[in-house]
Amino acid sequence: MIEKLLVLLLGSNLGNRSGNLHQACLLIERSIGPIESVSSIYETAPWGYDSQNGFLNQCLTVWSGMDPDRILEQIHLIEAKIGRRGRSPDYSDRLIDIDILLYGDMVLSRPDLHIPHQKLQDRRFSLVPLAEILPDFEHPVFKKKISTLLAECLDKLPVTRI
Repeated sequence: MIEKLLVLLLGSNLGNRSGNLHQACLLIERSIGPIESVSSIYETAPWGYDSQNGFLNQCLTVWSGMDPDRILEQIHLIEAKIGRRGRSPDYSDRLIDIDILLYGDMVLSRPDLHIPHQKLQDRRFSLVPLAEILPDFEHPVFKKKISTLLAECLDKLPVTRI
């Protein structure tokens, strides 16, 4: 497979949150591909459920030639190494969460994997760090720049750079 730009979103709201993000970056670089760019770290309240634990989120880009199933497999291994247990369909507190936001211009829709991420355009905690590093990247489904999707996003959850 030809290398494509893979965009991942990291999130953590348990334990050493910034340490969890850093460890995830190291493991991603070793097992998926070289990191090209990394956003600032942003703090947000949990999205979609109630918790006292705020999230740290960070977006990064990686050059990878892996197929999406292999990437997802590596992501699950990385999450497990950092201490994540189980994969609940519900929102919950977690040591680490790694989402595939985009993979080049790929469009994939399966029960276990959606590329682009099916809620990307609805979540400021994804769009703000993504717009920092790829404001002009065109969403392959909506055919709009990431900066435009952020401007149009109805989510009002505060996203604070730390």
